[in-house]
Amino acid sequence: MLESILLTIATAATPLLLAAIGELVVERSGTLNLGVEGMMVMGAVGGFVGMILTGNPFIGALVGVLFGTILSLLFAFLALTLATNQYATGLALTILGLGLSGLIGEPYVGRSAVRMPVLDIPVLSDIPIVGRLLFGQDVIFYISIALVIGVAWFLFRTKQGLTLRSIGDNPQSAHALGIKVIRYRYLAVLFGGACAGLAGAHLSLVYTPQWTENMSAGRGWIALALVVFASWRPARVLAGAYLFGAVSIGQLHAQALGIGIPSQVLSALPYLATVLVLVLISQNRRLTLINTPASLGKSFVPDR
Repeated sequence: MLESILLTIATAATPLLLAAIGELVVERSGTLNLGVEGMMVMGAVGGFVGMILTGNPFIGALVGVLFGTILSLLFAFLALTLATNQYATGLALTILGLGLSGLIGEPYVGRSAVRMPVLDIPVLSDIPIVGRLLFGQDVIFYISIALVIGVAWFLFRTKQGLTLRSIGDNPQSAHALGIKVIRYRYLAVLFGGACAGLAGAHLSLVYTPQWTENMSAGRGWIALALVVFASWRPARVLAGAYLFGAVSIGQLHAQALGIGIPSQVLSALPYLATVLVLVLISQNRRLTLINTPASLGKSFVPDR
């Protein structure tokens, strides 16, 4: 019982973790992309369509990454090159992604998918309770953990990571030192789009191997909240994603046990938890300022 609960928590947390770690890098560069929900759902439809057309879930995952990256490229062009308002552009990107994914996925509603296989490591996966959790997961799970470690190392152990953080705090000074601010921000946005696309592909290839319209179901917004909850630290994003994953799975188990709470209330628990966390964080001004990129959401135009 405990093992199955842990497995379902890991499955629920993986897409949140992927989308949030990508958005963390984007925001560390001083760019705020509110289009995570749109990129996730495009990744979901891209992953499913790619899998149906090729019969290979791994190629499907790559198509999901491609779809998320393309949508993020559109955001980067509008927000970074044309210097449009980042808040409005991100919201428009979400609306575009939801509509476009519904159009692309309409012929595939109700079709069955090939679930991404798990990597069953002999002997280790037989360890009680944690064996299947750590050594019997799909490849996207391991990618999500590797990305957290890689992003933490990049941001705090490399010169390029220090440069990215300095751009997020003061792009004018970075530009004066000869740093290509727009180039760095483009790469950060594309990385975030690829992560969101992979998160969406996980939904349609692992979490529920099928396509239904709007299947991201608000997870992009939770990922955005996770970045604030984690105060822009990769390790805290990992902890937060699994906390919210546990809340999501908890409501399913509560329904299965027949707990006398309306199912609509239980389904709303992850979103209520998100709002509660943000309210609590906003009460502490010192906490909200920790690690917050000073130029987050502010457009930068060279030589202006």
